[in-house]
Amino acid sequence: METVIPQAGKAKTVFKEKANKVLGVNLQDALITKAYMSVAFIALFLGGILGLLQGLNRAGLLELPSWLNYYQVLTAHGLLLVVVLSAFFMIGYYYAGLSHTLGGLLPKVRKIAWIGFWLKIFGFVLVLIPLLLNEASVMYTFYPPMAAHPVFYFGLVFIVLGVWALSIGAFIQVANWRKNNKGKHLPILAFFATGSFVLLVGATAFVAVEVLFMIIPWTLGWTDGINVLLARTLFWAFGHTAVNIWYLTAVSVWYCIIPKIIGGYRWNDFLTRMVVIPLVIMNITGGFHHQIIDPGITPEIKFMHVFMSLAIGFPSLMTAYAMFRTFERTGRAKGGKGAFGWFKKLPWGDVRFLSPFIAMAAFAPAGAGGIVQSTNQLDGVVHNTLWIVGHFHLTLGMSVVMTFFGVSYWLIPYISKRVLTPQMNKLGIVQTIIWTIAMIMMSGAQHTVGLLGAPRRTSYTTYGEFSSTLGWDPYLTMLGIGATLLTIGVIIQVYAVFNMMFFAPKGETEFPVAEEEENAPKTPYWTERWGLWVVLTVIVVGMAYVIPIVDMIVNAPPGSPPFKTW
Repeated sequence: METVIPQAGKAKTVFKEKANKVLGVNLQDALITKAYMSVAFIALFLGGILGLLQGLNRAGLLELPSWLNYYQVLTAHGLLLVVVLSAFFMIGYYYAGLSHTLGGLLPKVRKIAWIGFWLKIFGFVLVLIPLLLNEASVMYTFYPPMAAHPVFYFGLVFIVLGVWALSIGAFIQVANWRKNNKGKHLPILAFFATGSFVLLVGATAFVAVEVLFMIIPWTLGWTDGINVLLARTLFWAFGHTAVNIWYLTAVSVWYCIIPKIIGGYRWNDFLTRMVVIPLVIMNITGGFHHQIIDPGITPEIKFMHVFMSLAIGFPSLMTAYAMFRTFERTGRAKGGKGAFGWFKKLPWGDVRFLSPFIAMAAFAPAGAGGIVQSTNQLDGVVHNTLWIVGHFHLTLGMSVVMTFFGVSYWLIPYISKRVLTPQMNKLGIVQTIIWTIAMIMMSGAQHTVGLLGAPRRTSYTTYGEFSSTLGWDPYLTMLGIGATLLTIGVIIQVYAVFNMMFFAPKGETEFPVAEEEENAPKTPYWTERWGLWVVLTVIVVGMAYVIPIVDMIVNAPPGSPPFKTW
């Protein structure tokens, strides 16, 4: 039955659509992104403060009060920054991109976006309650046999439900565009979004099985024990992929946005899509490299997963080539001469470029660290040390988060109908420099002291004034200084975001998606066959996980009861 819109209402709707088109942003869609961004940067502030406490305590410079222990802080820090900041930013950014490139969100997709938002918020409140009561200091990985209060895990269920709702909304939006644009290629930013949400559904399916069918019955006392190795395996199928989803989001910025900001063109469209597709197909299988020294997994399975983990380096190397090829061509088009003259022509005074560029550069050592963790002998040296924490801060804290910071300086003004002022741009440059110096200090100290044997997941101790551990102190002091500078960077960044959101001068800000070069080769339409890519992903995941998971179930040792170790 067709709905009849009154003439006055129809005119009002048409006027609003035209006004939104002129203004360059759909106001209802902008409100969705604004909500997600607000939560993301509030999480950054809270997580940053907790990171300061954690860093100073780990350096032996601060004694936490009796009502707040190190592991409580560590758990909250990880959840706020790894889960809340990264996930909310990604969703706000991609939904803004879907709105911009696909002609505005469908009304039902807007409703789904809000449902997903409140499901996630409700879930985080449930997670936060036992955490504040010190009943859930199980850290971001929540490994059994450590057991939090059941409410903590019920909160995780609602978070996953929110993720699934948001993924469904994105898929509906993309399917609607494809239906109305048969034979056309999905806009490149929407293509990245599709791949990211496919991965998000695949990753969270594993952790949903772990939480719903293993951990919750176990913490409620319905089962006597839990299969620890199986639970860890299901977690890392999610945990590794989640981090790489944030990385794929950053990569979308590098390919789609940065070329426009520097005044250039996008790299080859076909090869860009051929970066996204293997990143989706091969990503989930990389989770096993977090368990490469775990007992209970056969050497044959570990060898297979070393290959699968390292295979993901191929699209990453393609990205490195693509970015610097784009930079060079753009710089030379602007008059750069000689071997490195193009480098000087890049807009180093623009925070929208500088912050993501440093993020890209940081991924070189970060990726090398990932190779170390995928190698049995090398990982055996560093696995349970602060070296791993340093690696994680390079990948997420620099490559991903600094890209997100750069995005905020155009996306926040865009959705707020405001502009980035020269003064705010300078403040962003200062923030970028502080963040870079601080992260190099902290991550460098963590890598170094990790190689000397300093363990991760522990508060400060000298182990009875043991001489070797006293040699860690200078590096741990540097860690504490880095954490302090990072907190300053957090405060500046959060101030900048909310200033641009509510107080910056009103005006037009572009959503800067780069165009292809003229006379670019045509992209084959088979790249659009997402059904095929999902099937291939399922097949590869099956190859990687079916045999080891069956073995873990059939040959399971006696299950462990729950423990509270804090």
